[in-house]
Amino acid sequence: MLSKDRRGMPFYPQEQRRRFVRTTAYTHSESDHLMYGRKNAVNGTLQFSEHLRSAAADWSVYPVGTKFRIKGQPALYIVDDYGGALVGTGTIDLYYPTRAQMRAWGCRVVEIEILEWGSPQRSLELLAARRRSRHCLRMYTALQARLRLRAQASAAALPRAATAAL
Repeated sequence: MLSKDRRGMPFYPQEQRRRFVRTTAYTHSESDHLMYGRKNAVNGTLQFSEHLRSAAADWSVYPVGTKFRIKGQPALYIVDDYGGALVGTGTIDLYYPTRAQMRAWGCRVVEIEILEWGSPQRSLELLAARRRSRHCLRMYTALQARLRLRAQASAAALPRAATAAL
């Protein structure tokens, strides 16, 4: 059985690339984003084109650089931003350049396919300098714990693999 986030949506194992996720929308002209303008969390520009679009997520769930598609849509999304309300959830916030587009999307549960996982190491590097912000510290800590568990699982699998080879 899958564990669930605070919104009741499941957390999927990383190897499961197709998943149903809760999505919301944001724009650069919202009051909590004004100070950043069109900048994303990796010091680039928020993307919205026919082919490539920005998305925000909890980087301990979807590390920076994660690429995915929403079923039935041609655009490729890339996680290049985060938001405090996303921490501790599997929710993905999709960037739209206007409030009208943002409102039109609203909140939807959609099927996505992860095409490429982002970099947990790059996520940690970017978050390390921002740990004074509570939401960044929470993502940083959760990501470190996830990487520790993955390393322990890999280390435990090594003796079994060596024994099986005999």
